[in-house]
Amino acid sequence: MTGSRLRALLKPILFHLGTFPIHTFGLLVALGFVFGLWTASRNARRAGLDPELPYDLAPWLIGGGLIGARMLYVASYWQKDFAGQPLSEVFAIWKGGLVFYGGLIGATLAGIVGVKRRGLPLWKVADCLAPGIALGHVFGRTGCLLNGCCFGRASSLPWAVRYPEGHSTFPALVHPAQVYESLLNLAFFGALTWLHRRRKFDGQVFASYLVGYAFIRSFAELFRGDYDVVSKPSSGVFTPGQTTSLLILATGLALLFVLRGADRPRIAGPAAR
Repeated sequence: MTGSRLRALLKPILFHLGTFPIHTFGLLVALGFVFGLWTASRNARRAGLDPELPYDLAPWLIGGGLIGARMLYVASYWQKDFAGQPLSEVFAIWKGGLVFYGGLIGATLAGIVGVKRRGLPLWKVADCLAPGIALGHVFGRTGCLLNGCCFGRASSLPWAVRYPEGHSTFPALVHPAQVYESLLNLAFFGALTWLHRRRKFDGQVFASYLVGYAFIRSFAELFRGDYDVVSKPSSGVFTPGQTTSLLILATGLALLFVLRGADRPRIAGPAAR
C-alpha cells in the first residue's frame, strides 16, 4: 500500500449535506443498529415470534446502548477529554467516543425492561438479538478505523496502517486493530446465526455471545495502542477491555450453566408418581 492510500483511511467526516457534516462514525454506528435489528427480525420469525418485535424494542435497545456506551466513555476519559470543555461535548457521540461494553450493558438492561413490559419470553428474545450485536459491531469498528480511534500499537507488518500528520500515532505504522475485531465479529456473527438454528435451550445463543465476544475482545486488545498508561490496572497485566472481558466471560458461563439446567426435564420422584 502506498502512503497516500494509508492516509486515506482517516475520514471522520464522510460528506456534507449543505453545511451539515455527516460523521462517518455516527453513520456506521447507525447502520450497525439497522442491520442488527434486521437480523434479529429474521431470527424472531424463525423462533415463532413477531418479526416486528425487534423494531418495537429498538427505542429501548438503541437508547440504552448509546447512553451506556457514552456514560462509560465519559467516566473513563473525563480528565483527559472533557474536564474544562463545554458540556455539549459530553453529548457529541457523532464524533466518536463510545465504549462497547458500556453499550452492551446499557442495551441489555433497557432491553430487559422493554421485554418484561410486553410480557415476552426474555431469553428467547435475547437469542434472536445476539447475532445482530456481533454484526452491528462490524460496522462500529469500521467506523473507529475511519475515525482514527481505537487504533493499534506500532507494527512493521505489511498491512500496518499509517494515520496522517496530526494523529497521535504519526508517523508510525500501527496495527489495524479495528479491522481485526471487525473480521472476528463478522465470523462470530456467522457462527451465532448457525447456533441460533440449532440451539438446545432458550438463552444459549445470548450466553454464547457473551463468552465468545469476551475471547474476541481479549485477543483484539493485544494489538490496541490507544490506552493511556494511567488507564491500565496498576499491575499492567490487563487492559481495561480485558478486565471487563473477564467479568463478561464469567457472566456468560454462569448463564450457560444455569439456563441449561433450568431447561432439563425433571424426573419425578416416588412422592410425585
